[in-house]
Amino acid sequence: MQQRTLGKGGLQVSALGFGCMGLTSAYGDALPDAEAVALIRAAHDQGVTHFDTAEAYGPFANETVVGKALAPIRDKVTIATKFGFDIDLETGARRGGTNSRP
Repeated sequence: MQQRTLGKGGLQVSALGFGCMGLTSAYGDALPDAEAVALIRAAHDQGVTHFDTAEAYGPFANETVVGKALAPIRDKVTIATKFGFDIDLETGARRGGTNSRP
C-alpha cells in the first residue's frame, strides 16, 4: 500500500483510508460487531492504516466497534473522527446545533 505524508510533522498514512460509517449506520442494518471487527482488521492486513469514524455514526456505536477492532494495533494506525454533534445521550437522537464540550 502506498503511503502519504500529512503536514510537516511527517505523519504517514495509507493512500487509501477506510470509512467506517457503513458498519453501524446509513446503509441498512448495522453489521454484528464481530463482522465489523473482522472487516476492519482485514483492511489493515491489506495495508490500510487510516480509519474514519464519528460519534454520530450509530450514534457512538461506530467509535466503539472501531476501538475494539483497532485496540491491538493502535500504535500502527491513525483514526480520523468528527465531533460536536449535540446528541441526546439517552435516545441517541441529534438535537440540532453543536456541542464541542469534552
